[in-house]
Amino acid sequence: MRPVAIVGSLSLDSAPGREPFPGGCPYHAARALSLLARPSRIVTKCAATHRRLLLGPLLALGIPVSWRTAEATTGFELIRDDDDRIMAVTSIGDGWTEDEARSWVSPALESCEWVHVAPLLRDEFSAGALEEIARGRILSLDGQGLARSPKIGPLALDADFDRDLLRHVSVLKLAEEEAAAILEEINAESMAGLGVPEVIVTRGSRGALIWAAGELTEVPAKPPVPNAAATGSGDAFAAIYIAARSRGRSPRVAAARAAAFVGAMLSRHLAPALSRED
Repeated sequence: MRPVAIVGSLSLDSAPGREPFPGGCPYHAARALSLLARPSRIVTKCAATHRRLLLGPLLALGIPVSWRTAEATTGFELIRDDDDRIMAVTSIGDGWTEDEARSWVSPALESCEWVHVAPLLRDEFSAGALEEIARGRILSLDGQGLARSPKIGPLALDADFDRDLLRHVSVLKLAEEEAAAILEEINAESMAGLGVPEVIVTRGSRGALIWAAGELTEVPAKPPVPNAAATGSGDAFAAIYIAARSRGRSPRVAAARAAAFVGAMLSRHLAPALSRED
């Protein structure tokens, strides 16, 4: 069984009344993947000054990690953490270049077929880097890399992205607010217009929408968990989704599994049946 992979930078997150803590898809997706009896790999980077704080907890999850030093780490302040999350960008880290993708990222992904690339902000991955990572692989992309403006201050979303970024993307995952920023409407026509074979719009406690094979399907979520933190739930969804798709599950079945898994994680009562792939 070929491993699935997550590629992206770790982030330095903070919140009122808390010490800084690890963030970014590599960490949150690894938490989900560590609960699956499923080969996986994380490819990531952060500044050397944050290595102990950010990389240590990731390594503790027991998933193979390929890491490189970055000049700077992207940081976020979580002002409100629920379905209506409010965030601010506190620092902007390094991007991922085509040369970097060719020199060490692609070799680290040699055995992987499904790869989820998770930019923290727009322009973090160049179109050339995505093309290199997608070579011989099925590429999933987090919509944060399209909608999130790379500016210090309150996190802003807009549609000012290069559509060439989508040329080699097979799966695009958008949070609902990201979809609202880049689509005229969140409907089948607009999702199809992106030109990506599979488009997922996660809607928090209202489940997800899946555009695939010319059809728009609604996938319900588990009942809402009171006061549940939203941070990382979309990353967990993406990880479980590509893990299920890599085993031949349909987009609808993969999304339903991912929604159930995230609901169980949020309730802190992960059922044994969800902790392995059947």
